[in-house]
Amino acid sequence: MEHAEFVPHDRTSHARHPIAHLAPGYFAAVMGTGIVSIGLHDVGALAFSQVMMWIAAVLYVVLWVLYIWRAIAFSHEVLADLRNPEIAFAYFTVVAATDVLGVRLAQDGMMAVAIPLFLLAGALWFVFGYLLPWQVLMTRDGKQILARVNGTWFIWAVASQSLAIGMSQLRPQVDTSVAQWVGLLAVLAWSVGVILYAAMAMLVLLRVVHFGVTPQQFDPAYWVAMGALAIAVVAGANIVQMERTPLVDAVRPLIAATVVIFWVFCLWLIPLLVGAGFWRHAVHRVPLRYVATLWSMVFPIGMFAVASISLGTADELPAAGAVGRVALVVAVIVWAVVFVGMLHRVTLSLWSAKPRPARNGA
Repeated sequence: MEHAEFVPHDRTSHARHPIAHLAPGYFAAVMGTGIVSIGLHDVGALAFSQVMMWIAAVLYVVLWVLYIWRAIAFSHEVLADLRNPEIAFAYFTVVAATDVLGVRLAQDGMMAVAIPLFLLAGALWFVFGYLLPWQVLMTRDGKQILARVNGTWFIWAVASQSLAIGMSQLRPQVDTSVAQWVGLLAVLAWSVGVILYAAMAMLVLLRVVHFGVTPQQFDPAYWVAMGALAIAVVAGANIVQMERTPLVDAVRPLIAATVVIFWVFCLWLIPLLVGAGFWRHAVHRVPLRYVATLWSMVFPIGMFAVASISLGTADELPAAGAVGRVALVVAVIVWAVVFVGMLHRVTLSLWSAKPRPARNGA
């Protein structure tokens, strides 16, 4: 979600404005780019997949630099974000982006980089999983929290499922004594992600029933409601295919029975979300322009494509595979449009931050 604009009082604050108001969920750009790269790899478009993999890697490094810079130079803004129910959960994109990039690097055999990313994602998931909800739910600013629930809350579930996928990728790389703990963490993350999804869905539904959602409030982040289920499909399928550990063996039949149901519900949600977009932009004339939350639409579309392709291959469901290939084409197009919009926004921000020569007589 974008932060409010302000008029700078001096040249220094003007130049630092883009960092001070960097959206907490910008790591969704890495998620969206990475998942489209994974999808392209799955269908054999290796050259395009590698290009997008490196774009995702560059974005990941640049965003870490910017976020650390912001945390040091603008700590008050960061603390305000952490206590804001409307944007705090967007920080879970850091966890999901770390796992998505790790999975893509693992596809190319770069496990020496992927494994530290999976471990980092696990650590961040535990820290954020307790810190962010505490900051949001235990801090009161006089406004009703339920009225401020939105699509970004689903990113908590996405982060959990991304960790489950990361652990399933890590499992073959560890010895037997560690494998049972990796399996435990994979099942834990998947289970927590499913329960969190149900909880977030209930909260969003209560918000809509009690307070409604205006066209301006129904931003692209609500697409995460579909993406969170799509990534649960992929995470569940990966756990089902994991090598044997006691806990994985215990839940394998249950998880295998749910992934197709989750995929079908994702398919049902897509027309609903497309219709909501038509209602927002065509009926109520909300301008269609670049905002950071558009990346929260790219990732769910790409994730649905990957989940569908995975089901089509692993479960021998050719219809799902066909749907996945169509969704992947759509994901590539949407990614390209949003990426160009981001570059345009960055260019404008840098241009506006350039010092202007003083005019004579000014």
